[in-house]
Amino acid sequence: MINILNVGLGFILVWVLVNSFFMPRLRQRPVEENAQEQDLVSILIPMRNEEKNVAPLIHSLSQLTYQHVEFLFLNDQSTDDTRLRLEEKIHLLPNASIIEGKELPAKWVGKVHACHQLSCHAHGHYFFFLDADIMIQPHTIEALLQQARPKQLGLVSGFPKFPVKGTAWLCQLLVPMQHVIIYLHLPLFLANYTRMPMASAAHGSFLFFSRACYEAIGGHKEIYHSLIEDIQLMRNCKEAGFPTRLVNNTGVASCVMYETNSEVWEGFSKNSFPGIGRSYILGYCLLLFYLIAFVTPFFLALYGLLTLQFQFIFPYVLTVLIMIWINAQAKQRLVISLLVPFSALSLMSLLLYSMIRSKRAGYTWKGRVYK
Repeated sequence: MINILNVGLGFILVWVLVNSFFMPRLRQRPVEENAQEQDLVSILIPMRNEEKNVAPLIHSLSQLTYQHVEFLFLNDQSTDDTRLRLEEKIHLLPNASIIEGKELPAKWVGKVHACHQLSCHAHGHYFFFLDADIMIQPHTIEALLQQARPKQLGLVSGFPKFPVKGTAWLCQLLVPMQHVIIYLHLPLFLANYTRMPMASAAHGSFLFFSRACYEAIGGHKEIYHSLIEDIQLMRNCKEAGFPTRLVNNTGVASCVMYETNSEVWEGFSKNSFPGIGRSYILGYCLLLFYLIAFVTPFFLALYGLLTLQFQFIFPYVLTVLIMIWINAQAKQRLVISLLVPFSALSLMSLLLYSMIRSKRAGYTWKGRVYK
């Protein structure tokens, strides 16, 4: 049994090594003079109860080196001081506006409705949707244009670096697992070099569309009811015939998604089961896979240490090596690789909870309930 497990984990290690080479790294290259000034980019940011993120976000945006931009912020029915904080800081940005969000229509998802409203006010050749909790480097737009223009990409997205703040243990265990899901479960060659809709992934905090593509697929209005709008938008782009790209953007973008255990649990539970197409068969297969591949090796290692049979430790070493490679690609702290069995257990618990919530009460996020 140990030999079979070692072979399986060895195959997974080789898979993530090879798979990672099909995700291009987003980086700025030298451009011709004035070439970067050709197209207007609309930076579109929905905000609901984001008062704590306004100042760092606007500081980040004020450092952008690309000049031909407009900034549109939508205050999505916030109950805190988001609007007030925006009014205090918006003068730091050129060509910036605040839009007051309308009431959420029946059956619409809140963020999808907010992004749809933003798109209706945008004038750019490109639409760059960002979340309020993301920070981007000054050259980010140039890097995106250098990726999108030559290949005429309809959508570029990426999973940013996720700095984990505070002592919330679920943040430490679960937030970095987003990169694991991509490198381990998504065939990146199919995702980036074919138009196969099922081989699709995107991160809603970082979506860079050509306007032509966004309008051709009907934008967010076409997916008004989707809880996994980022993945669905990527699929719609492919189905419409537009080339897309999932890039490694950890060098230009970072996102502090959650700071408390409850935020992590609530935020990920609404996406995990819908993210696998609400398939109970796939859900149970994933639970079994993570139990065998990432939890069992830890207990085998404990047994090996207690009995001095060190061959039982090798499967755990392989799981740690898998995590080290993925965390290195994602610019996450390498030391968290040692916690892989606990991350896997947390992910399994979250998926199981999401499966149960899907049938019963639905999902809650930022004061809204989705069934």
